[in-house]
Amino acid sequence: MSKNLKVNDKVLIIAGDNKGKEAKIVAIDRFMGKVYLEGIGQVERHMKKSYLNPAGGKKTVHLGIDVSNVKLVEAAKFTKPAAKKADKKDKKDNKKEKKGAK
Repeated sequence: MSKNLKVNDKVLIIAGDNKGKEAKIVAIDRFMGKVYLEGIGQVERHMKKSYLNPAGGKKTVHLGIDVSNVKLVEAAKFTKPAAKKADKKDKKDNKKEKKGAK
C-alpha cells in the first residue's frame, strides 16, 4: 500500500470506470486499502425510518477506490534526480592518474 498518499493530495485515477480523472483525497482507510475521492464514487443510499434516523430518506455515501488504482499527480516532484554516471567515471580516472604520477 502506498504510504505517501495524504488527505487533500491530488491524484490521478489509473484504472476503472473513472480512468483518467483527477480528484482530491477526502479520506484514507489504510486498513482496507481504500481512498475516498471528492466527487467520485458517491452513491445515494435509502435509509429506513428508525429511532436514530426518524425522518428516513436518502443519504450520500462515498465508496472507496483501491489505493493501487490511483497515483499522485505531483509524483515527479518527489523523485530524486539520478546520479550522473559521468561523475563516477571522472573520479575513477582521477584515481588512476594519481597512482601513475607517484
